[in-house]
Amino acid sequence: MHSFTVAERDVTQAWVAACNKLDRKDNPGRTGLHTVVRIAEPTRDDPVFRAELDRLRTALGLWPLETVASTLFPAALAARSAGAGELAERYRRMYPAIKRYPGNHRGTYFGRLVSYPAASKDSVDQLGTVISRLQTQAAGTKIAAGYEIDLAATADTDAAAETGAAAETGADLLVHTAGKDNSYIGFPCLSHLSLQLDRDQRVHAAALYRSHFMFERAYGNYLGLGRLLAYIAEQAGLACGTLTVMAGHARLDGPVTKLRPLLTGTGRMAA
Repeated sequence: MHSFTVAERDVTQAWVAACNKLDRKDNPGRTGLHTVVRIAEPTRDDPVFRAELDRLRTALGLWPLETVASTLFPAALAARSAGAGELAERYRRMYPAIKRYPGNHRGTYFGRLVSYPAASKDSVDQLGTVISRLQTQAAGTKIAAGYEIDLAATADTDAAAETGAAAETGADLLVHTAGKDNSYIGFPCLSHLSLQLDRDQRVHAAALYRSHFMFERAYGNYLGLGRLLAYIAEQAGLACGTLTVMAGHARLDGPVTKLRPLLTGTGRMAA
């Protein structure tokens, strides 16, 4: 079993470190199990590096990294919205059209956050609930973080808010829907996002992926998750903390030979 933990300052450094951990002679499959990537400043990355990575992705017919990031957090739409409530409402109105785009027929990650399919009602806006719970927690609870196993349903979140238990727990965003998401591969690879508030009023996030393709998805996912975390923190009147991404199975996919110049810092990639 090949596993690793990396901790770096920004998205670029964390992604490069994770890829290099997978690209080893003693790991011919370039895969890892239960990998952990921790990013101290998840809203920062190297724009020159990102442009180089995008150049190769475009040549191979892959989506730009900004497009990947927007499936987790639609930054442009958020910038034009007055707050989380308006953002969620506008996205829900757009969601049927978004799901008609290639690859989106089962939904998007942000769609699951603002329109989670629930048995008891049409859908649940998890984003607004999480922001409210963090505000409540920051207002006076002595509990710094919640600890949970993803056996929860969205109804559990509602019940906790009604009883005041929200002040004593962390905040969860569910993506995987039991009984609905039965595909072995594909959406949703992200299963769960858990947020904790520390005593310095910083919100930290831990994301759990069942699998992560490092070239095709991971960099864009890191960007989107970091922006989502920063937005939630800002809307709750708190500071953005660290992002930790755990993958049950990670793979360095793509044209590894062409990637290595960037991974080793030796120059531009050959397209």
